[in-house]
Amino acid sequence: MENDPRIARLIARIRDVPDFPKPGILFKDITPLCGDGEAFRLVTDLLAERIAPLAPTKLVGIESRGFIFGAALAERLGVGLALVRKPGKLPWRAIRETYSLEYGTDTLEMHEDAVTGARCVIIDDLLATGGTASATARLIERQQGQVAGYAFVIELAFLAGRARLGDRTIESLITY
Repeated sequence: MENDPRIARLIARIRDVPDFPKPGILFKDITPLCGDGEAFRLVTDLLAERIAPLAPTKLVGIESRGFIFGAALAERLGVGLALVRKPGKLPWRAIRETYSLEYGTDTLEMHEDAVTGARCVIIDDLLATGGTASATARLIERQQGQVAGYAFVIELAFLAGRARLGDRTIESLITY
């Protein structure tokens, strides 16, 4: 896939921002990619091609950039979109999942009936350590939903996030 000119077009629209959000981190900024209509459509096309065979009945977008790609993909595939948010952001009864970070914990929430019995693909912009995506999978499973796979625009392979996601299908367009 490295020689694919479509992927090269996407890589050209990702901006490296050194020392953000803290010193020593090279942030992969997708806002130029989102701001380029052709590149954004290409991301949607490529991700849709990869996840359609998984036959999802619902996509699950992780706050906040997963909402961007999840919404476009849900429309494209004709399926629903469920949202996973930080605590206190959902207006109705929610279930909560706390997970470990390198230095502490974080928490995600989802409406308690968002994916009951659905076949889901989890969508986010970036796979890093896999903590957020694996916590999202647990939220889905607590509702008797099935996690068919994951789809990311970018994967930071050196952080080994795939190892936390089990043996499910993992689609990443760009790997660093």
